[in-house]
Amino acid sequence: MSVKERTYAGVTLNARREERRIRFLDAGLAVFGDHGYRDTSVSAICTAANLARAHFYEQFGDREELLLAVYDRIQEQSRVAVIEALANHQSDDIAARTRAGLQAYARSIGEDPRRAAVSFVEIVGVSAAVEKHRLDQRDQWRSFIRVEMTRYLGDDYEPPGGWAVATTALIGALMALVEQWATTKRARQRRLEDLTEVLTRFTLSLF
Repeated sequence: MSVKERTYAGVTLNARREERRIRFLDAGLAVFGDHGYRDTSVSAICTAANLARAHFYEQFGDREELLLAVYDRIQEQSRVAVIEALANHQSDDIAARTRAGLQAYARSIGEDPRRAAVSFVEIVGVSAAVEKHRLDQRDQWRSFIRVEMTRYLGDDYEPPGGWAVATTALIGALMALVEQWATTKRARQRRLEDLTEVLTRFTLSLF
């Protein structure tokens, strides 16, 4: 019987490894989001996951690798949320469609302050490799925004200052406002709809 086919209590080894990976991702979000990446040890992660250190190193080379995996999962989940929101808003109204996408993004990342902390604070400046990865993710969002906006504005459209300037400005505003809304008690008192309206007006002013 191959390793892939082996089971323990009716569960394959691969399935158990995947379960442990998810537990480490959940634990990473919790401890990085609550206590900060720099103040979190592998032991603290293992305690939060209720798994052994050997299991951690079976999945990840170090804390940095886990941080990237947690960050990537948040980015992918938020991207899926935006895509689904846009798919449900097949409208010729660019403002309505923009509002739907922005609200989906803000909700996906901002409703859990830990997700915002990892996405906008803990991931920054960890190392050259992590910084490159973060900027690569940002470039993917910039490309995504350009594709969505050209659906309405046309392939030949060029926003004031160019696409690089416009998309960078939008991403900067998104990061600052969603992070503030998610992590500041006073800002949390504002409705998500109000935050989305500000972001929508700003977005349309850029393009």
